[in-house]
Amino acid sequence: MTSVLGNAVDSLKQAYRSSGADRPFGDPLRSHGVAMEGYFWRFTDPVSGRVVLALNGANQGARGTWSTLGLASHPNGFLHTCVHPLSSAAPDSLGVFAGDAFQGTVDRLRVDLAPDARLDVEVRDAVPWPRRSFGGSSVFQSVPALNQYWHPWLLGGSAHGRAVVGDETWELDGWSVYAEKNWGKGGFPDSWWWGQAQGFAEPSACVAFAGGEVTAGPIRTTVTAVVVLLPDGQLVRLGDPVVSPVRAEVTDERWVLRGRSAQWRVDIEGSGSLDQAHVLPVPLPDERRNVPGAIEHMGATMHVTVRRRGRIVWEGTSDLAALEHGAIDRARAEVLRRGHGEDAVDAPPVRP
Repeated sequence: MTSVLGNAVDSLKQAYRSSGADRPFGDPLRSHGVAMEGYFWRFTDPVSGRVVLALNGANQGARGTWSTLGLASHPNGFLHTCVHPLSSAAPDSLGVFAGDAFQGTVDRLRVDLAPDARLDVEVRDAVPWPRRSFGGSSVFQSVPALNQYWHPWLLGGSAHGRAVVGDETWELDGWSVYAEKNWGKGGFPDSWWWGQAQGFAEPSACVAFAGGEVTAGPIRTTVTAVVVLLPDGQLVRLGDPVVSPVRAEVTDERWVLRGRSAQWRVDIEGSGSLDQAHVLPVPLPDERRNVPGAIEHMGATMHVTVRRRGRIVWEGTSDLAALEHGAIDRARAEVLRRGHGEDAVDAPPVRP
């Protein structure tokens, strides 16, 4: 009986986690085994004004596993994305792999998509997410079968390595590092917004937000989460609908977020030119293909003001912010507006 009961409990735990959920004090870095588990790294250098991003969507559908891979950079406007037939994600730690094309772990990232699309970076002096109770999705991480979860697991660090982006080779020595995961049972939501910034006057400051339509069965709501790592190391997170709601007004060129709790208020204003944004793909896991999904600015402006009990405790501006507006129909229309074909799944910025 003890063995049967133990097996039943283990099965329930596995079913709960494979729905995408994590219990309080759980580990959201491990693979969940849902339809899409996205891994994203961003490297910022305010001295040179350069940014590099790398992404891996570990997908599984009716026809097996596969990957959505990408490497992009700013200000040279480089972009390379592809479908890769291999995909695996570590069940006991953070790790995502696509053969020799992509290997990402907590302290190393290697990308080899083409001779002109390569990255090999070691992460030192990591600044991980500091709270064990909940991740970026807060209490929502414990709700089973949501269409999307989010966790910014790396809020700083120092990159050391090299990137080949188009016909340029960049040394990434001392660049700031940010990394996150997002995952869900059905890929991406119908509509979403996202942003991230380092490169403030205070190098240790980091800001990230993610919002969109969250669904679980017949339940549908819109939620936005905001995370600010202050220069003194204190973490502020807002976005629980009852106790710390965040309002978001978003277009393809402007982001305005207002969040508050009993103690904190965070105001974020961001802007960028649509022509200078990258259009990135998102996966359709069951169809084993990518489609245009996200309009992402890699060198936008973000201004952040943080108040505690009405008093400003930090204010900063970054001109190397990432700002994203996501929806498949919107992104496809932008790809076509730029003169790409019906089958195109991405687009680099428009050159003057």
